[in-house]
Amino acid sequence: MNDTPLSRHAGPVILIAGVYIVVTHIALLFTLSRGELPALAADPLFRGVSLAYAAAFAGLLLALFAAYVRQAREVGRFGFFALFAAILGTFTLGADMWFEGFASPWLLEVSPQVLTAEKTTIWVTGFLSSYVLFALGWALFGLASLRARVFPVPISVALTIGGLIGFLAAAPPWGAALGLALTWLGGWLIKAERTLVTFPEAPTFRQGDQAVL
Repeated sequence: MNDTPLSRHAGPVILIAGVYIVVTHIALLFTLSRGELPALAADPLFRGVSLAYAAAFAGLLLALFAAYVRQAREVGRFGFFALFAAILGTFTLGADMWFEGFASPWLLEVSPQVLTAEKTTIWVTGFLSSYVLFALGWALFGLASLRARVFPVPISVALTIGGLIGFLAAAPPWGAALGLALTWLGGWLIKAERTLVTFPEAPTFRQGDQAVL
């Protein structure tokens, strides 16, 4: 897996995904401070930022796979299960944010009473499950990374904590915690790759090999 394009460029992919999430959360925090939600629904800036954040989940999936391929052997079965859980969580919350970006402004425009309408069981189940699955999936992936010991322990711990805080990822700035952890991981991978290029490992010779001097 280390020979795949995704593995070779894992550092930049993860770094860009992490920075993108942090930036979109800062932008969301700024736009939400501009007024109440019904009024913001008609604000082009708010709509644009909401859609930008929804798109961040595509980057999250890429970052997830990039991080996985760099430690696939070491994480074992638990890591594979954690990968599936994180995919499921990212997919469900990403779908939720995609709906919020496209459908919610229209709903608030044509039917403002939707904000005060009673929430049915199916709505509550879908709403809460997306946040729970997202937090659980990324926390498990962080724990799998911690067990694998491929990434530095503090970074794996940051991924786990960022995943848990991800339960609040829809409300800025809480989703930025996972973004910062990914930014840290991406930066570390880039630095590690440069170190390997600058200081390659010394060749090892088995008994019977001859060195040319």
